[in-house]
Amino acid sequence: MPPAPSPRSVRGPLSYRPEPGSIPTQPGVYRFRDPRGRVVYVGKAKNLRARLSSYFQDVGNLHPRTATMVTTAASVEWTVVKTEVEALQLEYSWIKEFDPRFNVKYRDDKSYPWLAVTIGEEFPRVMVGRGAKRKGTRYFGPYSHAWAIRETVDLLLRVFPMRSCSNGVFKRSSQIGRPCLLGYIDKCSAPCVGNVTAEQHREIVDDFCDFMAGQTTAFVRRIEKEMYAASDALDFEKAARLRDDLGALNKALEKQAVVLGDGTDADVIALAEDPLEVAVQIFYVRGGRIRGQRGWVADRVDEGDTAKLVDDFVLQLYAGAGPDEIPREILVPALPPDVATYEALLGDLRGSKVAIRVPQRGDKRALQETVAQNAAQALALHKTKRASDLTTRNRALEEIQEALALDEVPLRIECYDVSHLQGSEIVASMVVFEDGLPRKSEYRRFLIKGQDGSDDVRAMHEVVTRRFRRLLDEGFETPSLVPHEGSSTTASGATDDPATPMLVDPETGRPRKFAYAPGLVVVDGGAPQVAAAQRALSELGIVDIPVCGLAKRLEEVWLPGQEDPVILARSSEGLYLLQRIRDEAHRFAITHHRSRRSKSMVESLLDGVPGLGEVRRKTLLKHFGSLKKLRAATVEEIAMVPGVGPRTATAIKEAVAQETRQTGPTIVSVNTATGEIEEG
Repeated sequence: MPPAPSPRSVRGPLSYRPEPGSIPTQPGVYRFRDPRGRVVYVGKAKNLRARLSSYFQDVGNLHPRTATMVTTAASVEWTVVKTEVEALQLEYSWIKEFDPRFNVKYRDDKSYPWLAVTIGEEFPRVMVGRGAKRKGTRYFGPYSHAWAIRETVDLLLRVFPMRSCSNGVFKRSSQIGRPCLLGYIDKCSAPCVGNVTAEQHREIVDDFCDFMAGQTTAFVRRIEKEMYAASDALDFEKAARLRDDLGALNKALEKQAVVLGDGTDADVIALAEDPLEVAVQIFYVRGGRIRGQRGWVADRVDEGDTAKLVDDFVLQLYAGAGPDEIPREILVPALPPDVATYEALLGDLRGSKVAIRVPQRGDKRALQETVAQNAAQALALHKTKRASDLTTRNRALEEIQEALALDEVPLRIECYDVSHLQGSEIVASMVVFEDGLPRKSEYRRFLIKGQDGSDDVRAMHEVVTRRFRRLLDEGFETPSLVPHEGSSTTASGATDDPATPMLVDPETGRPRKFAYAPGLVVVDGGAPQVAAAQRALSELGIVDIPVCGLAKRLEEVWLPGQEDPVILARSSEGLYLLQRIRDEAHRFAITHHRSRRSKSMVESLLDGVPGLGEVRRKTLLKHFGSLKKLRAATVEEIAMVPGVGPRTATAIKEAVAQETRQTGPTIVSVNTATGEIEEG
């Protein structure tokens, strides 16, 4: 690690430039940090001294985004590694951990569906879903449309009758000893009722996965052979069924066009770029057929050419991927500078050789041109959408600033809501919006204890006090986040000025949970809730964070100490943004409240059942999960729970029935702003 730079009064890259000769010439990875210790950029280099020296020059000679990065940063540090492959792996790990704001971030231009097989389960299930990948699941795709892959799966289940039902349906069928509809129409082998063993079902799953992975010819030939053999044996019923299976396979294959006749496994990548942004499209080709397609869009952060963009994209796409996700060949528009290093890293991950090359002619060149056309269309569409979205969000924040007479645009807004049921199970939520968009990783939940929950004003005072006391404990002294003049910054991003907030943990470099001060605090409620929040801040000595409340009935905006609310036009983008934030806080609080209340009601209900101990109560709670599901269960289904016999199941059912007659409909929560009761 480099030594801490000496204090300098001049801000900019020269203020933290390492001493001449202190930077090593070996390969390594470097990090730039801002004055609060947050990592803002991560990079790798064959020669650290040569690469870092390029940043410490006249700012006017740098790319505008690079100039912004080096002036935002306050320190730089590096780690020396032995090989370029190790540098590549460490760079990926740091980008994933710190999410630096100045590194290229490829954002999906839409949500793509995956075909997933839960191979980690005893009886694997095939399903179509979106979102992040999970361990123990094999994925195919992604695909452009969910309906298209569902049609394909429906055809293939005739040939590969594997399980496709949810865990709830599977468990219910197992308990009643009767398969679902798919089992009766031969689109499921019905392992739930023992029609096939786990080993036999696993063979069906393996065949399905092999077919989806591109090994189609062998299955088609095998079914043809079995069909002719059945016909020769005069088993015409079996021959007809195999004929229909063959038709289903061929129909499924027709949906996947053959683009490379040699059966190549390849990822075909193309870019469309302009001075500000870049769009990337990728076609997944397996067995010569297009199996899926995906797109990303990113802001350009430096003056790098197409080869540098490919370098960044390949690193984010493949580093950390599994062997099944890396093809034998990757076709790109330009070779990354360290192509041999990438091939070595991906070859190690795949377990066999991986080639990265630029197609020059033939079918592969034509296919990449098609992918490039898709990238150009995606970039044009993204620009149209983003121009509208950015304009709207900026206008909304400016309207809020003007209406509330704020000194600055509230780039970070925190909203609080309290939820309870007639004074019990009191919870509160904190949601965060940055630049007009939800920042879900910053959401927080609070459990309110030791007071009358029907007084949501006191609950609001408590939750705001707890949140901002934690802010002070994290090192926050003043809402101004600018370090005091003359304070020095160490290589790790810490400061020697006690008035400078410590926004990151100096040990790990990760952000502290409550270390960021909002530009505006919004509470769900009217004047009383606003007064409670303002009083909590004043008691802590925080006077520069503005507070407002949004009352739900008339959508009035209340400010502390004012008798009349601020009225925003119904068509105001600022009011619409405040409504979105308030509704998100209410949703987040309600979700937490429902979860806690459902579990507590089941536990209290089961306490009165004779012969039901703590262990079996927990087993029942884990099995059914909620009072609603327990109410819907039959005596036989309850008796199927381990440790619960017919007699105890009957007692549980009677207790549930009696509770339902006494309480009537379930009250879910009370809206603290309006007093309205929501039932479920």
